[in-house]
Amino acid sequence: MSTHFAPLADWRWEIPEFFNIGAACTDRHLGTALADAPAIVVEDDASGTAQMSYAELAEASSRFAAALQALGLERGERVLLRLPNSLAYPIAFFGVMKMAGIAVPTSTLLAGPEVKYLAQDSGARVLLCHKSMWPELAAHVDSCPELQHVILSGEGELPRHERLAIHDLQALLDAHAPVSEAVITRAEDPAYLVYTSGTTGYPKGVLHAHRALLGRLPASQYWFDFRPGDRIMHSGKFNWTYVLGSALMDPLYQGMTVIVHEGRNDAHTWPRLIQKHGCTIFIGVPTIYRQIIQKTNYTKAELPSLRHCMSAGEHLSDEMFAAWKSRFGLDIFEAIGMSEFSYYISHSQARPIRPGSAGFPQPGHDVRLLDEDLHEVGVDEEGMIAIPEDDPGLFLRYWNLPEETAKQRHDGYFFTGDYARRDAEGYVWFLGRRDDILKPFGYRVSPHEIERVLKTQAGVGDCVCVGVEPEAGKLLIAAVLTLQAGAQLSAEDVLKFAEDNLAAYKRPKLVYFVDDYPKTLNGKVIRKTLQAQLQQRYLEEGAPHG
Repeated sequence: MSTHFAPLADWRWEIPEFFNIGAACTDRHLGTALADAPAIVVEDDASGTAQMSYAELAEASSRFAAALQALGLERGERVLLRLPNSLAYPIAFFGVMKMAGIAVPTSTLLAGPEVKYLAQDSGARVLLCHKSMWPELAAHVDSCPELQHVILSGEGELPRHERLAIHDLQALLDAHAPVSEAVITRAEDPAYLVYTSGTTGYPKGVLHAHRALLGRLPASQYWFDFRPGDRIMHSGKFNWTYVLGSALMDPLYQGMTVIVHEGRNDAHTWPRLIQKHGCTIFIGVPTIYRQIIQKTNYTKAELPSLRHCMSAGEHLSDEMFAAWKSRFGLDIFEAIGMSEFSYYISHSQARPIRPGSAGFPQPGHDVRLLDEDLHEVGVDEEGMIAIPEDDPGLFLRYWNLPEETAKQRHDGYFFTGDYARRDAEGYVWFLGRRDDILKPFGYRVSPHEIERVLKTQAGVGDCVCVGVEPEAGKLLIAAVLTLQAGAQLSAEDVLKFAEDNLAAYKRPKLVYFVDDYPKTLNGKVIRKTLQAQLQQRYLEEGAPHG
């Protein structure tokens, strides 16, 4: 081990009264040796390699802040971002916060109706997307009452719109001098709003303060193991909470270089780019690690620069951990996090990895495991993970959902809904949620959100979605439907409807038709029983064929 770690008791939070994420990740490095160092490198299959230094990113994001102010945007107003991995993303994300706005990252995988919901719920006044995406969104966001401006990135003609003002991103940047300095914001002021799957069938907005970046500082030391000059290859998209932190805010605050990819990819993409850019850190999800092991022949000798590997989003199997260690001679350091709190439990260089466990709470985060009476549970006893409300990494509140906020933040704690146990040596063993959230390929998906959409298809009587595992570590979403009297639908009909109305990662892969569901005496569907029935059926019959 090359790094010495302070014990938990020695960690001291230093949260200033005033702090701005946009300035901290860009302007902070002006006047230093890092100013001309590359901050972001984007490998795009269509347009090639593009990169931006810290000085260039600082100037461009300040120009974007000035452009938003010129459009009349005021403190606290929202800007919806629907962009591919590109230089435009950090320019916009940090620029919004520099003028004290609230950035709202969204996935490019979302269907038009889903983007419309987020635009309406967030009350966004500005939408920023790529020109290639605008035709798909135009008809949906036209009716969003608060939306006034659409900014388009990329090449091509600028379209017209009867109601919305359409702007070209590059033209805006060229037309406005950078703001002289970021708007002064308090550490407690809102900075960005992310959406996560909700139990009501609608995405739930999670509002974070500028202090959230400082709240993740323990991760920089105890999970990333940052060292000067690190070059980070991240396999994800900027819009996900996991990637916003680990590929944008955290490494740029520390002055590292991040490399990301846009376009089609396969298992060879990531080792090839690690090799090309001399990356020292690789960040992915278990699916990516599994693909590299199963579908490539790369070894450590071909990736000599790589020294540290990280994973989150879903549990990494013991088998894959061992296979990666055998092939590359490197451990994979896992972390546990959530939209409301980012990553707060992880393995680190400080203690040996125990495969299957989630590691230890990072210093500074006082993670409690509580029973129903809010008492801490004993060794190897199951408890809900609860975080004291004064932890600077915690979100501010749920957007437009005061009752939901009060439900999960009370008695001095944020109650995560996740359960775990702690063994005699302090390792945390994550047990998951006691709700029905599904995690296909590392994405966190509420079945209620899928069901809400599929129930709108003509002929569908009811719909319940559960997970089926064709093999260990792989989960497929199964839609189980009843039909209205006289209706006729095929599995292909349902899959096509899902394709048109749901993001790709939310679409069911399996479709079953049933007469009824297993239910309790009061009529509530017993999801665990239904899931067990389908699991057995899948193992015996394979995938359904209509």
